[in-house]
Amino acid sequence: MNRPSVPALFIADAPALDFLNSIAAPVDIEIDWIDSGEALLTWLGQASLVPEPVLESFRKRASPGELDAVAEQARSLREWFREFVTRHKGKPLTPEALADIEPLRRLLERDDTYAEIVAHDHGEGPVFALEPRRRWRSPESLLLPVAQTLARLICDEDFSHVRACEGPQCTMLFADHTHGHSRRWCSMALCGNRAKVAAHRKRQKETSQNPVCDPLQNPSPVNATTRGP
Repeated sequence: MNRPSVPALFIADAPALDFLNSIAAPVDIEIDWIDSGEALLTWLGQASLVPEPVLESFRKRASPGELDAVAEQARSLREWFREFVTRHKGKPLTPEALADIEPLRRLLERDDTYAEIVAHDHGEGPVFALEPRRRWRSPESLLLPVAQTLARLICDEDFSHVRACEGPQCTMLFADHTHGHSRRWCSMALCGNRAKVAAHRKRQKETSQNPVCDPLQNPSPVNATTRGP
C-alpha cells in the first residue's frame, strides 16, 4: 500500500476512532499507518498509547516477523471494531450490544497491569502517588492499550454522537463534541474544504449555464406601435 509522507491523523476527538482512522485517504491515496510492525510502533508512539522506552525495547528485542504479525492482528482488530461502530453509531448503545463485544472482552482479560507507588520529589501536595503500570511480556501486549481505548469509547462515549464524515469518498469517523452537535466533516482542512470548493464550482457552473440578463447590456427592443411620430 502506498505510504506518502503524510503524518497520521488524530482528528476524531476520540482515541478509539483515531485507531479506526489509521487507514484513510486524506490526499486521495489510501494510506495504512499500521501496515507493518515498524509502522505500528510508530503509530502507537504518535498516539501516546505506549511509552517510547517500551517501543524502543521491542524494536531491539522483537524480530520483524513478530512485530509484523502483531500489526496484522491490530488491523484485524481495527476492522472488527469498525464494523461494530458502524452498526451502532448514531444511536445510544443498549445492553444487548454486550454480546457484540465479546472479542474485545477476551482481549482485555489478557492484560497484565498493576499499580505502583511512586514518590514525587516536590514541596507541594502528596509525596506518594499510585500510578498504573503494565508488564510488557510479549509483542502481543502492544494491543492491550489499544483495546483499552476501544473499551473506553464503548463505556464513556454517547454513540448518538459518533458519526461518519459526510465527505463522499471519506471513510473517517469522529465523535461530535461540538456545541449543538453540528459537526459534519472529519476536518475542515480536508473534507470541509473540499465541500466548499465543490459547492463554489457548482455555483459557477449554474451561473454560466443560466446567465442573468442585464437590461443595460441587452435592452429589450421597443415595440414599433408605441413609438411616437
